Amino acid sequence: MLPRLRRAPWLGGALLLALAALPSAAQERGADDPHAHCKTKPAAEATKSTARPMPAQPAIGEIALVDQDGRETTLRDALEAEVPVLVNFIFTTCTTICPVMTATFAKVDDTLGNANEDALLVSISIDPERDTPARLREYAKRFDAGPNWRFLTGTPAQSEAAQRAFGAATASKFNHAPLTFLRAPDASRWVRLEGLGGAEAIVAEYRRIVPEGSRIASLEKQ
Repeated sequence: MLPRLRRAPWLGGALLLALAALPSAAQERGADDPHAHCKTKPAAEATKSTARPMPAQPAIGEIALVDQDGRETTLRDALEAEVPVLVNFIFTTCTTICPVMTATFAKVDDTLGNANEDALLVSISIDPERDTPARLREYAKRFDAGPNWRFLTGTPAQSEAAQRAFGAATASKFNHAPLTFLRAPDASRWVRLEGLGGAEAIVAEYRRIVPEGSRIASLEKQ
């Protein structure tokens, strides 16, 4: 199993502060906010999370990508693991939902690690022209990402193909929704979680679809 690093204690507080800041930031910037499209729901509603099986499963193919360390991969290879896999879509210059989603992933990673469970976390950039491997590496460091958390980027076409594979493509990066995708080990069916429900909602769904015995078995294979 990959070694797990202890995460900085400020991340839990950072998540709460980021959530609390969403409505006030919107009021201050108003129509001039370039991320206004990220806030399409009231804050109270946005914090809810809805999990549902995906009727159309992701068409994960040989989409060429590169991770934060400059290692070339494909979407299929990046998501192939004997542990549960979680995926989200972010970009590093986003000032609204992306920091919240990333802090949530950090808390999920900590929660599972403290329970001797594990998962592969994958964050895919939807702004690959700016999100170079070096920028993603800096972003990963900011959130104390461990070795089981990969950040992927590529060309605009490759990023869009990855988004379309999960039904997460939008006309603009500023209009993307807070989505998390989760699958059990060696399973082909993914669950889609919508909204900023927080780490507790993601971990609850993880434990719902991944039986305890399977979690332990998957860890022993590492």
